[in-house]
Amino acid sequence: MRPTLLEKTALGLSGLTALTIGAFILFAPHAFYAGYGIRLGEDTNLLSELRAPGAGLAGFGLLMLLGIWRHAVLPVGMAVALTVFTTFPAGRLVALAVDGMPSGSVIGALVVELIIAALCLAAFRRRLWQPAPGLSTAQPAR
Repeated sequence: MRPTLLEKTALGLSGLTALTIGAFILFAPHAFYAGYGIRLGEDTNLLSELRAPGAGLAGFGLLMLLGIWRHAVLPVGMAVALTVFTTFPAGRLVALAVDGMPSGSVIGALVVELIIAALCLAAFRRRLWQPAPGLSTAQPAR
């Protein structure tokens, strides 16, 4: 299952975005969140709670990028890209409804996430409806 140019582009953009943001949160959370107008302070518990998902996001970014070069990882990379870039904007939309209007930079992040989600959906659309290799509906589950 070789990726198409559009799939490679979607995985590349989503992977680089996730890896960059995740690494920035992991290694420089004060600077990252200052860009959103958020001052973190020195609460070690808060910093730990921010760095952990930052590391996860960076790891997901690596999986997305790995899907470009390792064809066996392509389905995982696509699933991770779709999951990350549909759930992040979904969470922001819930926050918008529950908490009100955030800063312009947070809205900008929402727009970027929606664009990447749309790109991933367009790129992976033909594979989304294909059965996974090795799975058959003709044989009953045991």
